[in-house]
Amino acid sequence: MANVILTVLIGILGGIAVGVQGPIASQMSQRIGSAASSFVVHVSGAILSGLLLLALGGENIRNWRTMSWYMFLSGSFGLILYLTLNHTMPRLGATTALALIIIGQLAMGILIDQFGLFGVPTRPVDLARLIGAGLLIAGGFLIVR
Repeated sequence: MANVILTVLIGILGGIAVGVQGPIASQMSQRIGSAASSFVVHVSGAILSGLLLLALGGENIRNWRTMSWYMFLSGSFGLILYLTLNHTMPRLGATTALALIIIGQLAMGILIDQFGLFGVPTRPVDLARLIGAGLLIAGGFLIVR
C-alpha cells in the first residue's frame, strides 16, 4: 500500500512540475522566442539529468545501444509538449492549456493501455474506464469553455 501511495504522490509531483513549467515557459517564450526558450529548457534539463546520472553511478547508460529506435523520439515529444504550452498558455490561460494537455494525455493513455503499446501492460477499455474518461473530458470541457 505504501508503494501505491508513493507512486501516486510521484505522479502528482509530475503534474505539479508540468503545471509550474507551463507558465514559466510561456513567459520565457514571450521574451526570447519559442525555439530559444525550448533550447534553454532542454539544455538545463540535460545538465541536471547528467548530474543526477553521475550521482546515481551511471545507472545502465552503457546499454543505450539496445534501445528501440522509437525511444530516441521521446525528446521530440518533450519539445512538442513545450511548444504547445508556449502557444496555448498565453492565448487560453494556464488552466485551459493544461486541461487540453490532460485530455490529450488521457486519450493516448487509453489507446496505449488498450493495445499494450510500448511494452505497457494491456488494460482493455471497459465501461468504468470509459465513464471515468468521459467525466475527465467533461471536466476539461467545462474548464475550457
